[in-house]
Amino acid sequence: TENCVLEGVDAADWTDTYGVTSDGDGITLQFVTQGPYSTNIGSRMYLLAPGGHEYQIFKLKNREFTFDVDVSELPCGLNGALYFVEMDFDGGMENYPTNEAGAAYGTGYCDAQCPHDMKWISGETNNEGWEPSDNDVNAGKGYYGSCCVEMDIWEANSVATAYTPHPCETVGAYRCEGTECGDNWSDERYDGICDKDGCDLNSWRLGDQTFFGPGGDFAVDTTKPMTVVTQFITSDGTDNGDLVEIRRVYVQDGQVIENSFSNLDGIDATDSITQKFCDQSKVAFGDVDDHAEKGGLKAMGESLDRGQVLVMSMWDDHDANMLWLDSNYPLDKDPSTPGVNRGPCPEDSGDPVDMEQNYPDATVKYYNVKFGTIGSTYSGGNGSPTTTSKPSECPGDDLADCMSMCPTEPLDIFQGCILECQDKCT
Repeated sequence: TENCVLEGVDAADWTDTYGVTSDGDGITLQFVTQGPYSTNIGSRMYLLAPGGHEYQIFKLKNREFTFDVDVSELPCGLNGALYFVEMDFDGGMENYPTNEAGAAYGTGYCDAQCPHDMKWISGETNNEGWEPSDNDVNAGKGYYGSCCVEMDIWEANSVATAYTPHPCETVGAYRCEGTECGDNWSDERYDGICDKDGCDLNSWRLGDQTFFGPGGDFAVDTTKPMTVVTQFITSDGTDNGDLVEIRRVYVQDGQVIENSFSNLDGIDATDSITQKFCDQSKVAFGDVDDHAEKGGLKAMGESLDRGQVLVMSMWDDHDANMLWLDSNYPLDKDPSTPGVNRGPCPEDSGDPVDMEQNYPDATVKYYNVKFGTIGSTYSGGNGSPTTTSKPSECPGDDLADCMSMCPTEPLDIFQGCILECQDKCT
């Protein structure tokens, strides 16, 4: 480790090497970028706090998170993912003295899949036992994995979407080894410390095949940008209550679109994630209930209390070709079995070689990120903002008014203004 160097990335590299651009109100990620030295596939971005030395920490319980997204250029087999993970706020500098780079250099990543392809975990290189991938020249796996609680707000392309809590038996980022990593290749997926399957709400998988897709025949038309609202409801409507429900609302062309309802035997008609929904869907689909085993929504709520980091990414899938999101999966089960059919894509779609050759210019755009009390971040929200404890300092009448006054560009000014509103109005 002492002989290793972690280099930063300048503005030119973001665009020319990694295919990331910004127009002032958000970011656009391009799938394949032919850089000056190599070919880059996909990308993963983190939101830094003002000052640029720490990650922005979000505490989502009893709040809602809203963003605009354009998935019109994402075909079957690709995933534009926006999610939260319980990374260390400083990228691990405080906990690991050998980490002198920190959040500004993107260190400390973890998620519920306990990825082994991280080259730097807990202040040390992950080169022990490193094996290059046999189907991805840009990847490999080391002895250690990097685990933490993950809340998938958005995993989607133009034909399918899901949102999914993944609780873990961890607090913060954790370096795993052996069985606790729950590795697929050792047949220990359900023996690890994280719920890798999660409890997903995918409209298509739950029986509504007219809700999300390209064209006017769908309730949410993926050929157009959309606003995605995710609400984290507590048992008593306060920040101190247990997390009991994760709700989804869309806004498109000025119209509020309520989420689809499940329509499958064995699952009560529901349009949100609750513990009852998770319990019933695991039985109906015949899936291992690792979600409940790892603490369910209550454990997720405890992680949200501690705070999580925002991640925005785009990727292809060298393990399962993204079939778990947009096609039939697993392939050894009859597609008519409840829960197997997750989207309309062919079973032979999503091969990374095909995706990288035929869809290099695929893009996803994330923009207009907002965070606030329930009902405060989108037009048509009917929630009552929480009474502020500092009324004399809050510009406007409440958090929503304050945020509406923030200039949308440049992006760093907008982010700073939003954070100031949150500080003064909540």
